[in-house]
Amino acid sequence: MKNENGFTLVEMLVVLLVISILLLITIPNIAEQNAAIKDKGCEGLKNMVQGQVVAYEVEHKKIPTVQDLKDGNYIDDSDLKCPNGKTLTIDAEGKVSETP
Repeated sequence: MKNENGFTLVEMLVVLLVISILLLITIPNIAEQNAAIKDKGCEGLKNMVQGQVVAYEVEHKKIPTVQDLKDGNYIDDSDLKCPNGKTLTIDAEGKVSETP
């Protein structure tokens, strides 16, 4: 009888079973966290735009509008759209907020 170095069919099936179970556990958890990840991304973007508002205000001694920030190359159009689909706006006091 030859000495064959390899995996048996049963060993391969056990490995596939373990991988399948791991995938069944992890995929739903990743899908559930997707909304939380998008919300955190929007919060970070909002903080970045708020920083640009403050930078503009320091340099120009006035509260900027969205158009002022675009014209001064502080932000571009993509900086106003959050990953969760909301849009960022700037109020008269210079506070950045999300709108659906």
